[in-house]
Amino acid sequence: MRPLALLAAAALVAGPALAQQPPPAAAGPFAIPMSRPTEPGPVDPLPAPKRFVTQRATTIGGQRIAYTAIAGETYLYNRAGEPIGSIFSFTYLKDGPRDPHRPVLFVFNGGPGSASLWLHMGVVGPRRVVLDREVNPSNVPPFGVADNPHSLLDAADLVFIDPVGTGWSKPIGKGVPADFWGVDEDADSVAQFIELWLTEHGRWNAPKYVMGESYGSIRAAVLPRALMGGPLYVGLMRGITLNGVILLGATLDARPGQGGAADAEMRQALQLPALADTAWAHEKIDRGGRSLEAFHEEALAFAKGDYLQALRREKAGELSADERGRVASRLAGYTGLPAEAWARNLKLSDQEFSRRLLADRGLQVGVYDSRYTLPLAGSGHDPVGDDPAMGRYVPGFVAAFHQMVRDDLKVRMDRPYGAIVWKDLLPAWNWNRTGVPPGQSFAVDLAVAMRRNEALNVLVASGYYDLATHAAPAEQALEDAGLPRERLMVRRYASGHMLYIGDTAEAFAADVRTLIARSRR
Repeated sequence: MRPLALLAAAALVAGPALAQQPPPAAAGPFAIPMSRPTEPGPVDPLPAPKRFVTQRATTIGGQRIAYTAIAGETYLYNRAGEPIGSIFSFTYLKDGPRDPHRPVLFVFNGGPGSASLWLHMGVVGPRRVVLDREVNPSNVPPFGVADNPHSLLDAADLVFIDPVGTGWSKPIGKGVPADFWGVDEDADSVAQFIELWLTEHGRWNAPKYVMGESYGSIRAAVLPRALMGGPLYVGLMRGITLNGVILLGATLDARPGQGGAADAEMRQALQLPALADTAWAHEKIDRGGRSLEAFHEEALAFAKGDYLQALRREKAGELSADERGRVASRLAGYTGLPAEAWARNLKLSDQEFSRRLLADRGLQVGVYDSRYTLPLAGSGHDPVGDDPAMGRYVPGFVAAFHQMVRDDLKVRMDRPYGAIVWKDLLPAWNWNRTGVPPGQSFAVDLAVAMRRNEALNVLVASGYYDLATHAAPAEQALEDAGLPRERLMVRRYASGHMLYIGDTAEAFAADVRTLIARSRR
């Protein structure tokens, strides 16, 4: 056995005295994790976790489904058995004869700092928001709530998870935000919640799936490792494997500034296809009879070929003015912007593109969904509140969620629900990881999980019009990590970051059902 393996084995079999010794200084970044010391003394008694249980029914695919909804708190504990956190979740269980082998789908959004209401009310849950238009809807009431004909409740029981710091989830007892606010800390806490949920509901033998959107794609990529466990990561063995992982609006490359395989020029080049897709949607380019998919693929080939090489030569100071001009002209042909917009250094940010594309019409396109528009003038320049997509659909989602939770689920809570929380949480987020080389792509976590678990299937779903988490970089990260193609589904939809908005929910839900069907033993 190598020295590292000997260290792990010794720690696992050692008695309490050894467990109290600090890890050797030479253990480095691959040291066995240690629990955070807590303040001595007893914990004030906590009330029983709140639970709200209702019975409802819906129709999906022509099938009438009765179900039980359970909204409420689950307490999390440290290794000393002290309560440290409370996760509020929403569980939907199909009624009827108990089937311990019925699939379970655990669902969460991203941020970090986002609650799960977006997937809950957008495509997965049994009830959904109704906006007056799929694209550019009104952002003032009234908003509607209706049964969701595309809900996945026919295929699996559903569990929507709000990580600590979001929704109604919070640290409790001896817990502090640092126990939860970080890549590894977050994954460990969500893994513990899943473990507790499986025990409470007797579902250890059920096929299990996780679905994450945006930062939730990072959580979903890391969770297989946290659920399995081991001495080098979470420091304990949970032994939970997954049948499937579903990523939406995926962001898988290492965080900028931490290194990683994708250099700055590659990242810039891989932005191009989504810009081209947006120009195609707004008819700012000559489509020439090309479909959206064909145009995307053509732009992608140029991005990974001539454009990438030009960016690298530009960085090295080797690109002539004539060559720069030729590349700028081709960029103009794909993006609908004049060549002069690209001429300085062949680069544009997503935000700059969003302001330039329809400037002749006095409009700005959304970064989160570039089909959406708002007037270019008068923006407050908030990257979310003033985004033409988020500014339009967020109020409807939030209002519909609160109406559904109160009227349908009969939930009564005495504190606000954190739909998305940046304050305190985001600046404190710990991006440093344990047992992982610095700069490693999160796609590698998926590759490791698929090597460990030869039954694990992955669906990666992206929106063509997503300028926040582009499709091309996520797909490149998967390719670089070498995920087994036969167990990988890659899909794109004519939508944005929330890729189920705009008549695409049915297609996405069908792809998830396909993944579930093919990944069950």
